[in-house]
Amino acid sequence: MLQEIDTQLFTLTPAASKAVQDILEERKLEGYALRVYVAGGSGCCGVNFGMALDNNFRDVDTTFMANGVKVVVDNVSIDYLREAVVDFVNDPQRGAGFAINSPSSKGHSEGDSCEGDSCGCGSSCSCSS
Repeated sequence: MLQEIDTQLFTLTPAASKAVQDILEERKLEGYALRVYVAGGSGCCGVNFGMALDNNFRDVDTTFMANGVKVVVDNVSIDYLREAVVDFVNDPQRGAGFAINSPSSKGHSEGDSCEGDSCGCGSSCSCSS
């Protein structure tokens, strides 16, 4: 059975919820929710996240409301999204889009072995040293 929870797993900022609501309204997608999921790992850089508008909910999905937006997360992605912040940014140089910052998505930290801005994992990521 579809599990609905009262407490939020992550934060959907007001800017992100407004952007989702605008897209849903513009495309006339009544009954759709924002699905946030793990879209694969990237070596030692942590995981990548994906988002989609979805109206196909499964019994193993968890749903909750965040700033007026129904959010759906599958049972695999939940642990990676705990305490994450989903935001919508409009950067003049990088453009507009969604950004997910998750403490559960671990990347390099100080003390990890990196050469310049790369490491030996085979993925392109930045190393903080």
